[in-house]
Amino acid sequence: MKTRLCFLTFAVLFAVIAVCVAAEDVNMGTWKLDDAKSKIAAGAPKNTTVVYEAAGDSVKVTVDGVDADGKPSHNEWTGKFDGKDYPVTGDPTADTRSYKRINDHTLALTNTKDGKVTTAGRITVSADGKTRTVTTSGKDANGKKIDSTAVYNKQ
Repeated sequence: MKTRLCFLTFAVLFAVIAVCVAAEDVNMGTWKLDDAKSKIAAGAPKNTTVVYEAAGDSVKVTVDGVDADGKPSHNEWTGKFDGKDYPVTGDPTADTRSYKRINDHTLALTNTKDGKVTTAGRITVSADGKTRTVTTSGKDANGKKIDSTAVYNKQ
């Protein structure tokens, strides 16, 4: 009887682990910009590395790159993919950011500053999970509309 109980316990444990691994978010991990495939608008920041990692029951997103003037930039956001605004630090164009899950491979992104949307976009991860495409629309420091498409490769 003890052998059966042990076997059943391990079988359930392995099934739970398999489900958890399969359900892992495709966004998680480190993403590097593929300059050759990207079309970054003049006056737009260029995010060269983006890291998504678990932070308790939330997600932490760390972004490194260069700003519109070519100076190094770094910002961080921690929250959930629930469409609610969460504080972002280090981004002069935004004080809050929200991500909303559209489906398993797509997120909507919105940056706001003083309650006004500064950037909106969509993040799509390829079916094989190796490529991430971010399309954004916003305004530069002079109020001119800028549209960008950034393509990232998973590391």
